[in-house]
Amino acid sequence: MNVKDFADGTPHFRLETYFAGHTRAWGMFEDRFGTLRRQFVVDIDGAWSGTDLILDERFRYTDGETDRRVWTIRPDGPNGYVGRAGDVLGEARGAAYGNVLNWTYRMNLAIGGREVEVRFDDWMFLSEDGVLLNRATVTKFGIELGTATIFFQKDPPPANDATVD
Repeated sequence: MNVKDFADGTPHFRLETYFAGHTRAWGMFEDRFGTLRRQFVVDIDGAWSGTDLILDERFRYTDGETDRRVWTIRPDGPNGYVGRAGDVLGEARGAAYGNVLNWTYRMNLAIGGREVEVRFDDWMFLSEDGVLLNRATVTKFGIELGTATIFFQKDPPPANDATVD
């Protein structure tokens, strides 16, 4: 796929808008044979400073493990993004067109009791009801290790924040 092919898609997806405030996500990881390996819930708090988006992600896995990743992401040109997180190797890079974002990065991932350097290729698709679907392919040396599928949902705004005309 080419992210530019989605330029006319709606609703328009921008990371700094979608992830401002609280978002919850539900996900799973399947290995390359289709075997479900992990399930998780992520609570994400996002804050836009005007130049950077800070995403604080707190993972809870069904096996009881917890994890935390804090991203600092900044726009890079009209459609691009560059980001960093503690366990990401170098910079993550992505581009958003229409309702789609493609995001790639390398990180060390715990697999079988050891850390393995892998590459993530995330495709995020925003639907008109505000649900965001992320499909991330995880590879090492170009060989697919598995796929993470994650659904994101924004918290509804509090009732007292409603605008009355």
